[in-house]
Amino acid sequence: MITAGIDVGHSFTKAVVVKNNNLLSTGRVPSGFEVKQAATKALKQALSAAGLYKNAIKSVTVTGNGKKEVDFANGSITEIGAAARGVMKIFPQARTVVDVGAEGSRALKINENGTVINFAINEKCATGTGSFVETMCRALEIKLEEIGPLSLKAKQTIVMNSHCAVFAESEVISLIHTQVSKADIARAVNHAMASRVASLVRRIGLKKEIVMIGGVAKNPGIISELEKDLKIKLTLLDRPDFISALGAALTAGEKTTHKHKKIN
Repeated sequence: MITAGIDVGHSFTKAVVVKNNNLLSTGRVPSGFEVKQAATKALKQALSAAGLYKNAIKSVTVTGNGKKEVDFANGSITEIGAAARGVMKIFPQARTVVDVGAEGSRALKINENGTVINFAINEKCATGTGSFVETMCRALEIKLEEIGPLSLKAKQTIVMNSHCAVFAESEVISLIHTQVSKADIARAVNHAMASRVASLVRRIGLKKEIVMIGGVAKNPGIISELEKDLKIKLTLLDRPDFISALGAALTAGEKTTHKHKKIN
């Protein structure tokens, strides 16, 4: 049986196609303003990579902040549920999941069955989201993918005093003007974000093993700072930004009784 999952994020929309619960292919496109169109493109991209046509799909489940706009899906699942389901498929030993995307971060505690038994969400403070790092990268005039490796070259520890993204950007600019190296500033940015995420984990109670997913999991600087803060080694999964889409696809396989809808 072939099913698909779509994760509509703020910056990117991801799609995965699975066959008998095994990952076949992925697709990823910018979300933009037309969420349904982005979801359709991501799914077609994943289907093309698998060498399949849309009529091969038995069911589609969607997750993410724009899931309500993807009306061709057969069903939906919460971001928390999708993250837990996807992680358990890849790493069933996981008991704590940290999921950080462009516009939100969350920490989940799950049991051996993959059931979420506690969670905490950060949606109000931008400091704990990927958009915060993107904003700081613009201030530093570097690419998003550069800030992680750059921060690992820092020679000193600088603590950012501002906990608001708006004031933090002004603080970064001030540091640049005082000739502080970009590497040191990059580490300060990653430290500020990691500190916010670590507070979420402590709210639910840290339990081994801990896994980090979401696009921010690709930032080695944040991983390093978070591990120092929590005093624990994080488990990183391949393609961490597709884990929730995978969870949605696996859920689709469990809901085959839904009426199949046409994918435009």
